[in-house]
Amino acid sequence: MQAEWVWGLAGGLIIGIAAVMFLLINGRIMGASGIVGEVVDGSNRPRRAENMAFIAGLIGVPALASLMFAKGDTHLGAALPLVILAGLLVGAGTRLANGCTSGHGVCGMSRLSLRGIVATVFYLLGGGLAVLVFRHILGVI
Repeated sequence: MQAEWVWGLAGGLIIGIAAVMFLLINGRIMGASGIVGEVVDGSNRPRRAENMAFIAGLIGVPALASLMFAKGDTHLGAALPLVILAGLLVGAGTRLANGCTSGHGVCGMSRLSLRGIVATVFYLLGGGLAVLVFRHILGVI
């Protein structure tokens, strides 16, 4: 039986390698929310095809991996509307923070960016607070 932590390690390595490749090839930070934001709001038309390819990979690679490997139990159940709401709130939060966990957490912290470190600390605190409220106080997840 394979230990569960191996999947987290593999995912972290893949994200790290992708961030390095994106920076070396494109000369810019791999911030998923910024890339998705450019597609949604129509800004930066010259990079539209590149951004769409990134989003396709962001969706397609995990889908392909789920076909190749055993699927894990997501425990979503009846909480799917809550997960969708949470995703929309995360998207709004990343726009307010001028970046997401890939931009600030992976790329910003690896470059010792104070802004990235501060943003990541607040992401973690916000996530911990959300778990405390929604799981332990409200009991909805």
